[in-house]
Amino acid sequence: MNLPKPTETPAANILVVDDDGFMRMQLRVYLQKEGHRVELAENGEEALAKFAEIKPEVVLMDALMPVMDGFACCQTLMKNYQNPSPLVLMITGLDDETSVDRAFEAGAIDYVTKPIHWAVLRQRVKRLLYQSRLQHQLESANQMLERLAKIDQLTQLANRHQLDLFLNTEWPEAIREQYPFSILLCDIDYFKNYNDHYGHQGGDDCLQQVAKALSRVVHRPKDLAARYGGEEFLMALPNTDLEGAIHIGENIQAEIARLAIPHARSAIANHVTLSIGCASTIPCLGSSWEQLVAAADKYLYEAKAQGRNRLVSGRWGEEAMG
Repeated sequence: MNLPKPTETPAANILVVDDDGFMRMQLRVYLQKEGHRVELAENGEEALAKFAEIKPEVVLMDALMPVMDGFACCQTLMKNYQNPSPLVLMITGLDDETSVDRAFEAGAIDYVTKPIHWAVLRQRVKRLLYQSRLQHQLESANQMLERLAKIDQLTQLANRHQLDLFLNTEWPEAIREQYPFSILLCDIDYFKNYNDHYGHQGGDDCLQQVAKALSRVVHRPKDLAARYGGEEFLMALPNTDLEGAIHIGENIQAEIARLAIPHARSAIANHVTLSIGCASTIPCLGSSWEQLVAAADKYLYEAKAQGRNRLVSGRWGEEAMG
């Protein structure tokens, strides 16, 4: 994955914190000439309020100030804001090694010395912004890769890996809390015939339309719609009893019927239909979500045997799971 190159001289929001009014003005004029947007604060307390308001990319802060010095302010910023942490450039005396050590201990990422060498300040601000924006791009890329690892690329639903992670998390919670758990297993009727007639591109388009319909119906934060394999889709419904799951399944079938996707090679209709198996239980110790999925698969088989385009459901009780 190629990352865009960060801008060579990026403009940024910069907060300048210094109790010396003349120094504040000098820093603002210089930084504005570099194209940056500059806010000012006279001490650490004012800096904290300004930071919360404008969220600057860089804070240029004097180490020694009244009310709240730069070290205390920097520590507070690092405590209150994380991922990413603020980029603080501390201003110290030329020979003040103790302040430099304290600045890094407080969380500052770099420092500049007084009297300020403007070319040095320019390069340090520029380098910080470059590193910061490159880091943000890398984090975005990593988030995208993580998402790609969990999403079926054709349908944009959860893939089997994400489904397993979800069920392995939610099933134990359902056992602890003793609330119902339901599974809907859906299969597109005569999908092989559909592919043979409309081609694989047509089949892919059909799968995408069905997936979007499922997403419109199954949208509670706790629910998960996944591509289970081929033309099969699985809906995991924590804290949903059998009646609730049947209602969702019927809504899915109604949504598919509303789409009226033409299916010239269906033996039961002239449009795409779904067969659905619905299983529900209150999980008990020793049970597994795989057993509930197997029960939903059994009901799906019965729906197909009864002529397809229907929903067959049942409760999967403790005795059956044992």
